[in-house]
Amino acid sequence: MRFATWSSGGAVRAGVVSDLPDGTAGLHALPEGTTVLDLVRAGLPAALSAGEEALRGPAVPLGSVRLLPPLEAPTVRDFVAFEEHVEGVRKAIDGVAGVVDEWYQAPTFYFTNPYALVGAHDDVAVPPGSQRFDFELEVAVVVGRDGASLTPEQAREHVFGYTVLNDWSARDLQAREMKVNLGPAKGKDSATTLGPWLVTADELEPFRDDEGFLALDMRVSVNGTEVGQDLLSNMGWPFEELVSYASRGTEVRAGDVLGSGTCGNGGCLAELWGRRGEAAPPPLRPGDVVEMTVEGIGTIRNRVVEGVDLPPVRAARPRPRTRKRPA
Repeated sequence: MRFATWSSGGAVRAGVVSDLPDGTAGLHALPEGTTVLDLVRAGLPAALSAGEEALRGPAVPLGSVRLLPPLEAPTVRDFVAFEEHVEGVRKAIDGVAGVVDEWYQAPTFYFTNPYALVGAHDDVAVPPGSQRFDFELEVAVVVGRDGASLTPEQAREHVFGYTVLNDWSARDLQAREMKVNLGPAKGKDSATTLGPWLVTADELEPFRDDEGFLALDMRVSVNGTEVGQDLLSNMGWPFEELVSYASRGTEVRAGDVLGSGTCGNGGCLAELWGRRGEAAPPPLRPGDVVEMTVEGIGTIRNRVVEGVDLPPVRAARPRPRTRKRPA
């Protein structure tokens, strides 16, 4: 089942997506005041039951509304689970080839900004001061039940569903931050697209391969030209292990979003820059349209627009050399 959140006429509603006879999608509203996060917290069986009830109601044409992120995520973690991506981006950001040994030892993630989530067709502004704006093609898993220190086997029972994620990235800001061995921070927190909807885990089980990975085709284009294509099953770890690691020694809670990290083979521009030794294709500019499609989930499409023009950030003052408080 596919759950979506949308706005229309100043009101925000959540509901279920259906395929209409004319080949378009329809939206069937849940009871007023019910959110997708409410359904996630209620658990998959209850959510599916509520969805079946909603499907008996009238359909609103998808084209008549603005899609919002499928849910308001309490937290958003983003992993880096594709070896090919790590190899290319490291060369672009650090100028060093290869993958560090530490990448293979355990999944790595950072926390990103849950307040910066945008919808499947929203415009995305270039972050202030950035000249090397980039996209990242990912799939995100949504946790369906609270848990702590979960085994991978337990974690599979805590998965509610999946959505497409675009981790927009200011590569020039990111490169400076990561030289301080901290971050990324402002290089990543301007926007993260989630959408177009949240697909429940049962819908994607037919794509699971013999090693437990979801073999979904992933594609991204810029202005109609395909830039990257990969399989989600090329991840270094399946999603259950990412959820397990995120919960290690702490908690994950219903509604938490965990990104797969960017796929390889052109899942972002920086990977290609690293491999080619030049900024080709060029960084994103206002007017560019980035479209991502993941098999079994759907398509998101965002237009890049001008960002806010802000003054430069003030540099730090040199360290004072005094050791005593002035008299």
